[in-house]
Amino acid sequence: MSAKVPVVKLNNNLDYPIIGLGTWKSKPDEVYQAVKDAIDIGYRHFDCAYLYENEKEVGAALSEKIKEGAVKREELFIVTKLWNTDHKKELVVPALKRSLELLNLEYVDLYLIHWPLALKEGVGLFPKDADGKTLFSDAGFIDTWKGMEECVKLGLTKSIGLSNFNHKQIQKVLDIAKIKPVNNQVECHPYFNQSKLIEFCSKNDITVTAYGPLGSPYRPLRPGATTLLEDPVVKTLSEEYKKSPAQILIKYQIQRNVVVIPKTVTKSRIASNFDVFDFTISPEDMELLNSLNKPDGRYVLLDDCVGHPDYPFNEEF
Repeated sequence: MSAKVPVVKLNNNLDYPIIGLGTWKSKPDEVYQAVKDAIDIGYRHFDCAYLYENEKEVGAALSEKIKEGAVKREELFIVTKLWNTDHKKELVVPALKRSLELLNLEYVDLYLIHWPLALKEGVGLFPKDADGKTLFSDAGFIDTWKGMEECVKLGLTKSIGLSNFNHKQIQKVLDIAKIKPVNNQVECHPYFNQSKLIEFCSKNDITVTAYGPLGSPYRPLRPGATTLLEDPVVKTLSEEYKKSPAQILIKYQIQRNVVVIPKTVTKSRIASNFDVFDFTISPEDMELLNSLNKPDGRYVLLDDCVGHPDYPFNEEF
């Protein structure tokens, strides 16, 4: 592991780099160069998913850097995710094998269930009926978890975890798990700080990864809303610490011991996002950032699936 990257310890005793490069919405041709640039800068953690439809390009970049000797496979921590249309137990192992083939890897370090809800199998990533309504599957995430455990037994992944699960859903997995989840990846930023969910996960020895740590600035804003990067408190702290708003928001998560995966394909921003280990936000300013939390601060809602019995956001946390 690169000495520059602090780690959190997973409950299976593996080291998980506290900062990684997110690849959601990164175009295939751009993510290839972004991954190579990130490795040169010092990143060792890359967050992927079958849904993102760019695993092949990520894999090509990883292979190239390994081949040229810039990094060893064992120094990398690669995460990918099981999509909602592959939740039936018998589909889980084939789905991971498909991702591994795209990534040109023999194993990943962490495999996550992308969402707790299952969609109809075999008709595309977002199956819909003639009226445009999302088609659900009757697969339950408990059976999905048993498929995830099989992936570990087969050596296809070193660790397994969850994404977008609420605390009740996590507990249901814990109640039956023979292999405990090591991580829950969720939307997390000062407007939606997830303090209750983080506390629950911590008590159960589950790490948390924050996606959308900069407040998903590419998403359309509600009328009258401010982007998190433009928030007056964030901008003031940026000036005080002589760091960019993005660096403040990334460091906020790191100081909470939350793994963070900012997404960008711009080399200068990849470098800037990584340059967060030479300052400390004071406890008072951390509380100030926490105080920005809003009841409606969540950006990622997966609205098309609100009616699903396993839709996760009907719970408080």
